[in-house]
Amino acid sequence: MFEPPFPGYSPRGMDIDRKGVVWAPLASGHFASFDRRKCKGPLNGPNATGKHCPEGWTLYSFPGPQLKGVTESGSAEASYYSWVDQHNSFGLGSDTPIATGNANDALLALKDGKFVILRVPYPMGFYAKGLDGRIDDPSIGWKGRALWSTYATRAPFHVEGGKGTQSKVLKFQLRPDPLAN
Repeated sequence: MFEPPFPGYSPRGMDIDRKGVVWAPLASGHFASFDRRKCKGPLNGPNATGKHCPEGWTLYSFPGPQLKGVTESGSAEASYYSWVDQHNSFGLGSDTPIATGNANDALLALKDGKFVILRVPYPMGFYAKGLDGRIDDPSIGWKGRALWSTYATRAPFHVEGGKGTQSKVLKFQLRPDPLAN
């Protein structure tokens, strides 16, 4: 067991990349990576307390403001799940970690240490419940690749459309430039 160092806490859903790095959103408003190869001390035995490898962790503050009165790094973002695009099915590169951006109405991809915000402007209230990638035809470029996310909420009356609004599946595609056919 490995605990994230303060100010990070409370890992939620997680995924792993092809290099063995674990990615997890934290309740502290961070996207965390954990790379066990960076650990300097013993990995088992009486000194393996869960806090024995702070050097293996990297914390990235999610986009958005921090909660009022909180001075530590982080964000009020309430991400619950993450997924790693191991095979570049979306187009940002292999092993790109992506978190659900529930307070951002978005998916939050971490590329080169910076977040790419995949915002869903309509309908309002996008609350991602999961995501996955798919490559249908690699020979046709971006048109043959997509990121898919389910859309649901525990309080559907907060979603645009109100009570009775059904869950949805959304398809994200990344064009190489805005005018690409």
